[in-house]
Amino acid sequence: MGHAGAAAAAVRYLGRRAVEPLPRPELRCVREDERAPVEPGEFRRVLGHFATGVTVITAPGAEDEAGPAGFACQSFSSLSLEPPLVCFLVGRTSATWPRIARAGVFCVNVLGAGQAELCRAFAVSGAAKFAGVAYDAAPVSGSPRLAGTAAWIDCTVHAVHTGGDHLIVVGRVDALGARGDGEPLLFHRGRFAWIGS
Repeated sequence: MGHAGAAAAAVRYLGRRAVEPLPRPELRCVREDERAPVEPGEFRRVLGHFATGVTVITAPGAEDEAGPAGFACQSFSSLSLEPPLVCFLVGRTSATWPRIARAGVFCVNVLGAGQAELCRAFAVSGAAKFAGVAYDAAPVSGSPRLAGTAAWIDCTVHAVHTGGDHLIVVGRVDALGARGDGEPLLFHRGRFAWIGS
C-alpha cells in the first residue's frame, strides 16, 4: 500500500468516525513552596541547541503614538497552509505587544545573515528602534517593511492564546514576498550564526 496509501486510508477512516476531543489538562501555577520541575537557566541552555531564524515583528503606530512599533523575535513559525497562517510568541510583559494588538496587524521581517545589528537595535526595550532604519509600508497592513530583509509576511491578527509567561499570536497572511537567495540570520546557543559559520 505504501505511505501515501496508508495516509489516505487513515484520512478516510477518521472522516467516517466521530473523533472525541482529548480532555484538557489541568493548568496550575507552581506554588511558592513547590520546586519548579525544570530550572529556568537549564531550560534555556538546553533549548538553545535548537537553532531558530530571527525576525523583527513590526506594526504601524496609532495617531497618538510617536511612531511604529517593533521588536526582535526568534519564536516565529508557519502554522497553516489553508488558510495561510503564521504565529509568533511574545512575552506577556512586553511593552511593544499592546501597541501591535491595538493595530490589529503586523509584518514579519525575516532577517538575513548580515542583519545582526538590526536585530540588536530591535531587541532593546524603550529605545527609538526605528532611528536610522530604512523601511516602507507593507502593502495591506501598512506595517513597516524593513529594507534589506530576506523576506516579509504581511498579516492581520487572527487569534491570541495564552502560553505560560508568553502569548501565542496567530496571524492571517494577507501578502508576502522574498527579496533574494541570501543566507538567513540564525540564533543558536545564545549567539547569532548563519549557514556556513
